[in-house]
Formats: sequence, C-alpha cells, structure tokens
Amino acid sequence: MITIQGKGVSAGVGIGPLYFYRRATAEIKRYTVEDTEAEWHRFKGAQTGAIEQLGVLAEQARKEAGDEAAMLFETHQMMAEDLDYEEAIENLINEEKLNAEAAVSDVAEQFAEMFAAMDDAYMQARAADVKDVSQRILGILCGVVQGGIASEVPVLLAADDLAPSETIQLDKSKILGFVTAGGSGSSHTAILARTMGIPAIVGVGEALKPEYEGRQVIADGSTGALVIDPDDDTRDRLMKKREEQMRLQRLLETLKGQANVTKDGKTIRIYCNIGSPEDVHAVQINDGGGIGLFRSEFLYLNSKDYPTEDEQFEAYKTVLSDMDGKEVIIRTLDIGADKQIGYFNLPKEENPAMGMRALRICLTRPEIFRTQLRALFRASAFGKLGIMFPMVTSVWEVREAKRMCEEVKRDLKKEGIPYGDVQIGVMIETPAAAVCSDRLAKEVDFFSIGTNDLTQYTLACDRQNNDLGRFYDPHHLSVLRLIQMVTENAHKNGIWVGICGELGADLTLTETFLAIGVDELSVTPRSVLPLRNAVRMTDTRETAPRILADLAEDYTAH
Repeated sequence: MITIQGKGVSAGVGIGPLYFYRRATAEIKRYTVEDTEAEWHRFKGAQTGAIEQLGVLAEQARKEAGDEAAMLFETHQMMAEDLDYEEAIENLINEEKLNAEAAVSDVAEQFAEMFAAMDDAYMQARAADVKDVSQRILGILCGVVQGGIASEVPVLLAADDLAPSETIQLDKSKILGFVTAGGSGSSHTAILARTMGIPAIVGVGEALKPEYEGRQVIADGSTGALVIDPDDDTRDRLMKKREEQMRLQRLLETLKGQANVTKDGKTIRIYCNIGSPEDVHAVQINDGGGIGLFRSEFLYLNSKDYPTEDEQFEAYKTVLSDMDGKEVIIRTLDIGADKQIGYFNLPKEENPAMGMRALRICLTRPEIFRTQLRALFRASAFGKLGIMFPMVTSVWEVREAKRMCEEVKRDLKKEGIPYGDVQIGVMIETPAAAVCSDRLAKEVDFFSIGTNDLTQYTLACDRQNNDLGRFYDPHHLSVLRLIQMVTENAHKNGIWVGICGELGADLTLTETFLAIGVDELSVTPRSVLPLRNAVRMTDTRETAPRILADLAEDYTAH
C-alpha cells in the first residue's frame, strides 16, 4: 500500500482504477506558403471554428457547473479574436509567408512569454489561457481530435493539470475523481470538481507516477490522501466514509421545504448566486429562498455589441417572473479586472483589479448605465427586485448612482411605463466601503458583502494567484472583523446585510456569521441544503458568546 498526500479540494471518496489523461497534441509543420490570402482564410476558418466550440463549451459548463465556469470559456472566445493576437498572426502569414499552424504556434509562444514576464499575477495567469486557446485553433488546423478517456469503466483521472476546456469536455460518467500533480484549491479543475460534486485532490507533485496507472486507488477529497493498492482495513474505513457521505446527501434531500432556523429560533435567509436566466431551474430544484446575486454581465459577455434595453429587459423579466414573487437581487454591470469585453475598448491597465471596473465604468459611461437601469426598473413590475452596485468605495458614488435611478424612474413615469418598488443596495467588497459602512448604510436599503474581493483587497493578495497559498486567507481576523463591522453598522441604521462571496458557503464559518448577525447568505444552488443543515444544527446561545469574544480578543493576550 502506498499513500500520497496532496491537497483535498473537493470532498468525497472516489474508488477505482487510476487512469492518466490522454492529451492530444498537434505536430506543427513549418513551411513557406505562396498564396498568403488563402492561408489567412485557413486561419480565420479555424479561428471561427474554435470560437464556436468554445461557445458550445460555455453552454455545457453553464448547465453542469454554473455561470462562473461558463465565463472561463467566454473569456477564451474573446481571447481567440483579440485584435493584437490576430494581427500578429496575420503579419507572420503575410510578411513572413509562414503557414497558419506555424504562425499560430509562434504567436502563442510569444504572447505566453509576454504574459508570464509581467509583474501582475492576473496577467501571468493569462499565459496558460493563450496557450489553451491557441492549441484549440491548432487542433482544428491539424485535424486533431481532442484527448480524453479511452476506458470502458469509470476511473480516477490523473493528470499534470487540466485546462478548463479539457475538464468540461470529459465524459463525467467515467470519472470517479480527479488527481493532479499541480494545481491549487482555486484552480479551474478544483472549482469545476466542487461544482459538479466530484472528489478531487491537487498538488501531489512528482509522487504521481505513470507506473501507477491501472492500479486500484482510493482518493479522499476531504483529506487529500491518495491511497494506491489499499489494504483491507484502509479500504473498509474509506468505504464506510463514502457510505456515510452518501447517507448525508440523502438526508439533505429531506430538508427541502424546511426553514433555515437555528435550534434557538434564529432565522437566516439562504439565497442563490446565478449568472443567467437558465440558472433559475437550479435555484428551484435546490430550494433556494431567492436570488441574492444575479450577475448581469452575462448579457454583455454573450454579445458582440452593447445589449439593448429590450434585450436586457427580457432577461431580467424572465428571471423575476420565473422566481414567482421571491426576491431577486441583480448586480449592475461588473466588468473590468478578470472580465474584459472587447467592444468596451477599455484601455490596458497595469493593474486591472484596481482600475476602471464595475460601478466606475457605469458612472463614467452614463449612457451604458442608464440603458441597464431602464431595463431593470421596467422588469421590476414583474417581481420583487433589488438592485445593487458593485465596487463601491465612497458615498458620492452611491449618491450619483441613486440620482441616475431617480432620473430613470421620472422618465419611465412620463412615458407611462410601470415599475415596482425597488430596493437599492451596495456590495461591500473594498476595505474603504467597510470602514465607511456607517455612512453608506444611510444611503441604501441593504448591504451584500462580496468576500472574494474583500479578502483580496484587505490582504493585498491577488485571488487569481495560485502561488500565494496560505497568504490568501479568507478566514483572516481582519476580514472577519470587517464583516462584523459592516453588519453592526447596517443594523444600527435599520438595513439588512448579506454575504454573496464564496465564504457564504463555507460551513466552518456558518456559526460565525450567525453569531455576527448576518441576515442572508447567498451561495451556489448546490450549497443551499448543506448550508441549511448547518444552520439547523447551530445553537447561537452556546456559540455566539465564544465567537464574539474571539473576534474581540486583544492579540497581546496570547
């Protein structure tokens, strides 16, 4: 028996034969072409084919793993038709008379090296993306079929690492778990595995040897242990653990229709995060109480030009109508940083996470913002709507956004177009907003804490950088104290506060959020029932005094 220790990133126990992923590679031939125009058309055809494939993958990812996964492929679509990338390939074909395969390969290496050499971790991560996109184009040019699993039985899939496109294309019926040599808890493979409920271990390094292929293994996605040729005692222990996990999942199903109330009678709302109207079904079948975060940028990412007012209205109306009176909170446009859209023509920035993004774009391009606000207020006649503004840092920003809301309402009233009673809120995702939350609370009806960005900005750690490891710590005392401060300031001013970042689904913090007094947690649809179970198992009379004392404790006491 051999035990290899990695990092467990998706809970569950997978048992079966180990199988190494077969990655199809294209042999790149290099030659001179005479008809450069025909060669350019060859590239454009492969580029179009790649974009179409990525569109199919985006929809597949949305169905299997939600909007966050789909955005990976939508970003790759935009990268495939990036003007700088395209121009570099065109120059090699026209000026160097290079064949399309060699031109794509050379430009991919050039751009990947350029990204990898940058100081910004987000831009460094784009090196892998440009390689992935280019490999897809090369595969079409060379007639290579994508790799996968050539096995008749389900397997534990091993790889050095897996690109998002590779992961989403796999036949899930043949996968018992993922094991990768590289990667981290925030890698694409880990995120997709968690969303799809597949056990996963990453970071096992060189201990994952090809000669282990075909041997019986057990992967414990909770502890990160990979056991090769387990003995009877180990097999029995982990099989019992697997059976217990499956029993708990069946138990969770019985919680549908039950209240989100603690043992001592404290109630909390459990809502869902979604990214498109198609996700409403997942909210319904998982018994979500409402939608706490509807990311509106899918409309912009899926369009070649600015979506019209009517296009946006129809999407928002569909979600509000389908939710049948349950609350729906829609976040206004949040692009920039990791979500770039070509037709916005945003200037390139050294640090896009700190630059022109989200509400900053809306306030500096009021015509875009006004179109979205009109669509939102028109849709509010069909359900219970809340609108929230992302990336707020100052009171003046909120007042300016609210002023535009009032202008839109006046215009709609003059035009005889009905609208409902809309709550206005802001996302607290910067330390500035948290520190000023006492003043911001006087301006709005609710707060929603975006813990992903709040952690990033508070700790000065890029959440996209897998190398930071324990330095990126969402459980950091500073983050929890800011959440506590925001909650207290919200309640002092008579408004409610929720959490819509990933921490909302972190069951190790459920008791902390209940003790602090958070009113709502918005999570992925799949997380609703486990979170409800954790809430119902908690007695805040017992836990709150200890938790609040820990948050207030002076470090010098240690």
